[in-house]
Amino acid sequence: MRDTVVDILERIGSERNIPTEVLIEAIEAAMVSASKKMLGPNVNVSRASLDPVSGEFRVFASKIVMDEVLDDALHISLQDARKMDPQVELGEEVEIDVTPPDFGRIAAQSAKQVVTQRIREAEREVVYDRFKGRIGDMVSGTVQRYERGNAMVDLGVAEAVLPPSEQAFGEKYRVGDRFKAYIKDVQRSTKEPQIILSRKHPNLLLKLFEQAVPEIAEGLVSIKAVARDAGRRSKIAVVSTDTNVDPVGACVGMKGTRVQMVVQELRGERIDIVEYSIDKSRFVANSLKPAEIKSVELSPDGKSAVLVVRDDQLSLAIGKNGLNVRLAGELTGVDIDIVSESELQENEQQLKEQLMAIPGVGEQLADQMLEQGLFTYEDIIEMGAEALQKIEGIGEKKAEKIIEETRKLHEALMSEEAEGEAEGVEVLEGEPESGS
Repeated sequence: MRDTVVDILERIGSERNIPTEVLIEAIEAAMVSASKKMLGPNVNVSRASLDPVSGEFRVFASKIVMDEVLDDALHISLQDARKMDPQVELGEEVEIDVTPPDFGRIAAQSAKQVVTQRIREAEREVVYDRFKGRIGDMVSGTVQRYERGNAMVDLGVAEAVLPPSEQAFGEKYRVGDRFKAYIKDVQRSTKEPQIILSRKHPNLLLKLFEQAVPEIAEGLVSIKAVARDAGRRSKIAVVSTDTNVDPVGACVGMKGTRVQMVVQELRGERIDIVEYSIDKSRFVANSLKPAEIKSVELSPDGKSAVLVVRDDQLSLAIGKNGLNVRLAGELTGVDIDIVSESELQENEQQLKEQLMAIPGVGEQLADQMLEQGLFTYEDIIEMGAEALQKIEGIGEKKAEKIIEETRKLHEALMSEEAEGEAEGVEVLEGEPESGS
């Protein structure tokens, strides 16, 4: 019997990565269930066992030692009990072999469903335990089939799911396709454990570069930030801990071999590799590459910036549908606004003309005021007459005159805006009446 029962269990356990002890426990639990049906509810079945040597199935019931046996199914006399255990006392429990006749065949048939279920449960637990600590890892798998848009992926030792929400833009997977993916989550379920994969997660890009670039694995180069629009374009910011190592060159590789390995795995997704810098202005300028940046004006809080580019670089800096500037903003954490040189000149001219509308302010003085950061009437009023005198050519009386005239212009401007808003409200309120 051992050759047919225990050996089979060992083989099943080896093939399915389940400990043999777990399978034996499953069979013994099934035997208890089957024997209860056969012996009836009055028999207090305590356990069942599979003898690992003989391969025999045995069932045991628990009985209480009594002076007077009131129920044969639950009680046993002291005399009969001491035939099995001379030390037993009244009130104690003893186990009696109650294995039904022909139990091996009947139990196997009755327990088949229970055993199968326990094996499935054990398999699920093994898979869950194997992958629950691997969230954040990268794995390779092969597409097996599709279920309601989900790509079911064979990982070799388990099956995973790549939901539509985690599939990169433009990627199509055929049965048999092999790819790398990021383990986003592992969940228990009533069926198989759900291993959720992602081809969109930014960390997939990070993992692919870690695999392709030895300097990253060695700690000579580190990826400081990742921004990704999966399937379209990505940016990574890299920095070197060794002055002799060019971080961008290390990631690109000779003739672009390293970055191309990543691009091929991501099926043609464009990847920009830029150098990270603790100087935020420089980092922001780098993030817009390959566009050439003329200047960067960073806000005092470092949360926004205005970048100036040549006219022929404007579309390149912004990117198709604004993708390049959006990814640069995500990479740096800065709200980026891009203007061309001609736009800047036009804006400066408009600001200059607005300042020259102030009586007493000529072209030269307007230029000086712009250099001091005085772009609007509010800026001038806020600065005040005393501070205004620090600009060359402005004395006390002229400063007071400029402030006075600026207040008039500002008030007139605010009044015009208020009237325009009021007219807009009247039109909106009048529309229903005219249509009635």
